[in-house]
Amino acid sequence: MGFVIVRDKGFHIMKQMLKPQIIAPVIALFLLAGCSSHQVKIEQAPPAKYQTLGQAKGEGTGSLGLLATGYYFIPMGLNSRSEKAYENAIQSVPGATGLMNVTYQEDWFWWIIGTGRTVTITGDAIKEIKE
Repeated sequence: MGFVIVRDKGFHIMKQMLKPQIIAPVIALFLLAGCSSHQVKIEQAPPAKYQTLGQAKGEGTGSLGLLATGYYFIPMGLNSRSEKAYENAIQSVPGATGLMNVTYQEDWFWWIIGTGRTVTITGDAIKEIKE
């Protein structure tokens, strides 16, 4: 293995043969150096006293973009979509301070240079009653 020199019409073309000892660590580096996010706790423990206000629903969208199908790798608002959906659900019911009986749904769609991921959170809106 090593270098191969090829003569073609007076031009010297140098190629380096790819060795398994080089390829394996490079692939491992790409696999281990991916994007990450923190865990998100969707439903909090209910307060001691609360009032149920009705059904709440909220959405949050993020995208993975650039390149071709199966190779999208640039996150755009992707990591915060669950928090956005939760906040939007609480804001959808005036006076709500939290949610109970939460359901989480994720849908995706293609757009020209990426994929969109939409999280929908629904649940019972509650308001804490302070004594």
